[in-house]
Amino acid sequence: MNFLNKMERKFGKYAIPNLSLYLILGYVLGYAMRYINPAIVDFLTLNPYLILHGQIWRLVTWILIPPSSLDLLTIVMLMFYYSVGTNLERTWGTFYYNVYLLMGMLFTIIGSFLIMGISYIPGFRRYYEMRTILYGTETYFLLVARSFSTYFVNMSIFLGFAATFPDVQVLLMFIIPIKVKWMGIAYAVLLGIQFLQSDLVGKIIIGASLLNFVLFFLMTRSGIGMRISPRQVKRRHDYNREVKRAKPASVAKHKCAICGKNSEDNPEAEFRFCSKCNGNYEYCQDHLFTHTHVK
Repeated sequence: MNFLNKMERKFGKYAIPNLSLYLILGYVLGYAMRYINPAIVDFLTLNPYLILHGQIWRLVTWILIPPSSLDLLTIVMLMFYYSVGTNLERTWGTFYYNVYLLMGMLFTIIGSFLIMGISYIPGFRRYYEMRTILYGTETYFLLVARSFSTYFVNMSIFLGFAATFPDVQVLLMFIIPIKVKWMGIAYAVLLGIQFLQSDLVGKIIIGASLLNFVLFFLMTRSGIGMRISPRQVKRRHDYNREVKRAKPASVAKHKCAICGKNSEDNPEAEFRFCSKCNGNYEYCQDHLFTHTHVK
């Protein structure tokens, strides 16, 4: 059993369903706070300097900061990202989608501390000193913190959708029909250009926010994680859904011949057939090596 599947069996019940909706609602709250008092945003940013000085709420509240100003185009884009995220969750499963988003957020947090950590690396010390002398330490990290948002995390959601559903067709500018894979390639090229043209801080922000996309799909290809491609994930979940519909709810897939424990009531339990028993006898992990073999 590979790593992500094991994690899903242990922690899948804690996965947050419809996570995309909560992200959108967080943005709504962020827009409301910005409208009421624009200065309050600076108390929510991902500022590693202030986090290390006790303001630990910033590890979470930066997620509330909207990626752009509120206008009609932003509303349309948020609706699009909600649709894309919901489809990914239905295809990959709630747990995998949660892992994908949380990886993006975690890497962004790590990236913010990495920017602060470069001050201790001799090769980057001059870079750091020039900016702190120019702005002051607190002001410099305030400016850096304003650059961190979920914008690039949202971009990773779209790239994940394009990799999973490359042949899905959407209307660009509501007029031009285009396959998602070409939009994904265009986005990737633009992000690559932006990465190359950015300074060190910009490179860390972009790279950290999109690292979840790179690692997640490397995991699906190399066998570290799901061992299957995104399109195979879709087929697997479609198959499992059809099997659940076709199979009576009262019939357990696996059942221990000793204690009667079954996989329906205990999804986290492991079951194995015994090769030494005469017949198809299946046992749970507690009785696999302790039962009396049936001859």
